[in-house]
Amino acid sequence: MIGGMSQARYRSAFLRSRWLQVQFVVSILVLAPLDGPSARADTAVVSLQSRPVSVALEGPDARMSVLVDGQTGDGHTVDMTRKSIYSSRDASIVTVSEMGHLIGRADGETSIDINAGGHQVEVRVSVRGIGRPRRFHFENDVIPILSKFGCNTSGCHGKAEGQNGFKLSVFGFDVEADWAALTSEGRGRRVFPAAPRESLLLQKISGEVPHGGGIRIRRGSREYRLLSDWISAGMPRGDLDAPRVASLRVMPGERQLAMNSSQQTRVIATYSDGSEADVTQHARYQSNNEGLGTVDEFGLVETSQTPGEVAVMAAYMGAVDVFRVLIPGEALNEDFPELPANNFIDTLVAAKLRKLNLVPSELCSDSEYLRRVYLDLIGTLPTADEGRRFLSDERPDRRERLVDELLVRPEFADLWALRWSDLLRVDRQALEHKGAYAYYRWIRDSFVANKPYDQFVRELITADGVLSDSPAGYFYKVVGDPGQRASTLSQVLLGVRIECAKCHHHPSDRWSQTDYYGMQALLTQASFKPTKRGEMLGAFSDSPTKHPRTGVEIFAHPLGEARPANSPADDRRAILADWITAPDNRWMARNFVNRIWAQLLGRGIIEPVDDFRATNPPTNPELLDALAAHFVEQKYNFHTLLKTIIASQTYQRSSRPNATNERDEQNYSRALLKKLDAEVLFDAVCQVTGVPEKFPGVPAGSRAVQLWDSQMNHYFLRQFGRPIRLSACQCERTSEPSVSQVLHVFNSPKLNAKLTHDGGRIAGIVDNHSVDGDVVDELYLTFYSRRPSAEEREAGIAYFQSHNSSRRRAAEDIAWSMMNSLEFLFNH
Repeated sequence: MIGGMSQARYRSAFLRSRWLQVQFVVSILVLAPLDGPSARADTAVVSLQSRPVSVALEGPDARMSVLVDGQTGDGHTVDMTRKSIYSSRDASIVTVSEMGHLIGRADGETSIDINAGGHQVEVRVSVRGIGRPRRFHFENDVIPILSKFGCNTSGCHGKAEGQNGFKLSVFGFDVEADWAALTSEGRGRRVFPAAPRESLLLQKISGEVPHGGGIRIRRGSREYRLLSDWISAGMPRGDLDAPRVASLRVMPGERQLAMNSSQQTRVIATYSDGSEADVTQHARYQSNNEGLGTVDEFGLVETSQTPGEVAVMAAYMGAVDVFRVLIPGEALNEDFPELPANNFIDTLVAAKLRKLNLVPSELCSDSEYLRRVYLDLIGTLPTADEGRRFLSDERPDRRERLVDELLVRPEFADLWALRWSDLLRVDRQALEHKGAYAYYRWIRDSFVANKPYDQFVRELITADGVLSDSPAGYFYKVVGDPGQRASTLSQVLLGVRIECAKCHHHPSDRWSQTDYYGMQALLTQASFKPTKRGEMLGAFSDSPTKHPRTGVEIFAHPLGEARPANSPADDRRAILADWITAPDNRWMARNFVNRIWAQLLGRGIIEPVDDFRATNPPTNPELLDALAAHFVEQKYNFHTLLKTIIASQTYQRSSRPNATNERDEQNYSRALLKKLDAEVLFDAVCQVTGVPEKFPGVPAGSRAVQLWDSQMNHYFLRQFGRPIRLSACQCERTSEPSVSQVLHVFNSPKLNAKLTHDGGRIAGIVDNHSVDGDVVDELYLTFYSRRPSAEEREAGIAYFQSHNSSRRRAAEDIAWSMMNSLEFLFNH
């Protein structure tokens, strides 16, 4: 038996389910590599250009890299850096590698010749100060090498307990401790100035003695020589007033690249004294979308055969910058079509699609829109009667009318309260039953009243008084640590992750420990005291916030704001609330509209939705800014924002791809298939089978979406990714499908019992319809919110006729197959 069905019945239902056969074909197409269009062959290069056009090398070990651009006959710029041949006119003054790296050898002037594609360009080079004694600086010379080769990452010696007795600070944030660890700890065995090659540091890092991290630096390499020379010089700490890295610049900053092409980058560090250095070889790189573009350890970016936009981060000594790549699809055989626009959203999306040569899919049908908007707004399927009524409505504004109806239904508040209860961590174990329910009711009531979002945020941050009167204050109980409060509010309300800055400088953003503790200081006063009416929240504490390494007091200030001379005496949460909800705060409105856009469109304009940073730019910054400005102009009205997005052609596009957009998943040229939340999917199963679930401890008839207690033990909800609210990260609700989920829907005896229930919907449909075709019609409206096609109706009738001994069993087989289809399991 399989899920309560005989093997023969299982096979019969599977083989005769047209949709499951389609699902199988679709899954093969999705998983198998597609023979997409190859990159267009570069047209002939008509000229070359070097960047920079001249190079000045100064000081010992001076070096610089060049980029070589080729201009094609059709006006495009292509990277020729690794396709060029380099030669020095005087190798005694400067040498050049096959990758275009110039190394000063002696003072003087000469030129480098660059040849590619039958063209040549000359780069003038001057070299000065090569013979000047080198003054080593631990932070500027050694730390970058340890960072580049992963020695001080959290997976190696940078983890909390270190590795094999040797501990470094993560990404070199604590220079003094790292210098002491190398020069003083380990009984002095790590470095040996009298014979640098015998230093344990060099022996381990080059693999001469066993090393768990393997060979990191080859003997004889530039990095090996630099470390050896530093040890030989007595391991100097360096001048404490020496220039530090102030900023980073990636060249080029942005470029349009063809699919399956490449671009070499060049990274320049600017120091606090205005000097510059080429740090391309020691920078760390990361792509924000490896499906579109990858980057190697030397900064070479390679695009895939998928159109879109990718950002490549370069990081060096706490500074970061981004190289943005636009990857258009194959050129269209005809002019890009004029796209209609319902509002500003469509105009801005169309502008991006035009750049990428992506023609959007057609609009979805009324039945697709019906199901989509029901699931998106209220988390439930339309009933068969609701489907019939909408599909029979011929009024031109029927879609807008439907949205207005759904926004005032109680299910709307249920769904959105569930989502924000995840983010704000409504946790019964931390708050107990009464407190958690009061906290949930405050969230839900806010959505019932369509409370302006800035007011909602202000109430959350500045909650004060007895908790029974101010249930938003339960946030301060579920997140008790001031630092955790700061990072949670930053991530949920601003989309900014500052958690890692608690221990070290953020590796891919500008936030330092001072920024983290400045935010923490805004929230340290909030504490509780008992009263006769229950616990009261207020600004009852005033302990200073000190830097964990320096011990210096850090005064309260919001992210990115100037550091004040002292902390205000009054409740500093009001300062935080004023700053966050200010109309010119670039984070709050942008973060909120991005979260809502992701819920409705299946992907955020910034993804992940709670990771706003310079090195993770939006795919359509103009759209994000316009949505945020619209939200502010409309007084933070959530309903208005929803109606604006849903009214757009962008939201109403079909999920069926065309030849140009089948690979696009980030530019909204088509609707994406969205996995249903665990609660929404289980409610859908209960609805189509007509058999509600009785959850323990809640009134009969309660739906899964109404379960405010995330700790309730339920196998289906746990299996399909319901979060337990231990963090504020959106990622806690898992969205990736799994084999166990598929097997559960296929084989669960409990789900089969709902399908075959004597008082269930399937039995009722069969009892109420004597004509087989009517049963098929009703099943399709119930499960898919649409009428069957002629082919589907004919196949369903044929299945009934082949099982005329039991019409109900035949209907259950069809219903089981429909429940296991992509069309049911996903929002499309």
